[in-house]
Amino acid sequence: MKVLGIESSCDETAASVVCDAIEPSKRTLSNVINSQINVHAQYGGVVPEFAARCHVDVIDKVINEALSIAKCKIEDIDIVAATACPGLIGGLLVGTVCAKTICAITGKPYMAINHLEGHLLTCRLCYDVEFPFLLLLTSGGHFFFAEVLGVGKYEILGKTLDDAAGECFDKVAKMLGFGYPGGQVIQRHAENGDPGRFKFPIPLQRRPGCDVSFSGIKTAVKLQIETLTNLNDQDKCDISSSFQQTVVKFIINQLAKAFKMCRANPLSVVVAGGVAANLALRKELLSFASKHHLQFYAPPLHLCSDNAAMIAWTAIERHKAGFPVSPLDSKTAPRCSLSEI
Repeated sequence: MKVLGIESSCDETAASVVCDAIEPSKRTLSNVINSQINVHAQYGGVVPEFAARCHVDVIDKVINEALSIAKCKIEDIDIVAATACPGLIGGLLVGTVCAKTICAITGKPYMAINHLEGHLLTCRLCYDVEFPFLLLLTSGGHFFFAEVLGVGKYEILGKTLDDAAGECFDKVAKMLGFGYPGGQVIQRHAENGDPGRFKFPIPLQRRPGCDVSFSGIKTAVKLQIETLTNLNDQDKCDISSSFQQTVVKFIINQLAKAFKMCRANPLSVVVAGGVAANLALRKELLSFASKHHLQFYAPPLHLCSDNAAMIAWTAIERHKAGFPVSPLDSKTAPRCSLSEI
């Protein structure tokens, strides 16, 4: 079985061909990503209208390249899948209309995919991860803990009350003059900083449940920067290191609460989303998993950010689990929960 996946929910135009091979290493036949970072960096973040225009300009080339690398034609594809929610509506429409048009012309079935479910199941594309598992999904726009019992069986345990972790990294990077995006540049500066120089508060320590809030940490960093008369390179490294350590410690604290809330007995801890590429977070998650006698899985770095391989794989997972294909008049939406598609 071969699925063509299309992803255009934010600032990456991506297409991928994935098959249902038994060996995980043989499943991804192609994975093409056209990034728009250079377009949006000058504005300090993603501009939705520009993102949609960029998707229109390159989506046909990206799809053709994905098919070419996979050494197949559209006739060889069994299902065409596209991200239908959540995301920037202009970008989503480019991807879904393109996918629906292909299906209308060729008669191939269409499958609308939830972007969050794509991230959630990425590790099962790369590894033989068994259900149930405890998931941390952390990206630029989303953050939640979930108990994953099976395909389509997700129990949200806790979520962000304000910013997502990735958004917080981006905003702190902007405060420090690093530009956009901020995750990798803060990680690089943190490697040369003193994590103990500045003390930032860890939120919600006495609050029941495992929800998170990053706005207080962000504000604390802003206030600390304002106290420094001349912000030099070492100050920036020390703030980056202290900030990153605080965020990671906070996430691990809330993950421990989420683990206690699980009704099933998770076999592993899985992280997904763009912030899953943060090496400091991965290190602490591995330590947490080892302490609780759990397996730990994280996607390869190139599959942490938005990509179409996760969309195609989710279509395969849903098809094998008995979920129906989507009608060509199915909706595209900027916001939706995991249960809505």
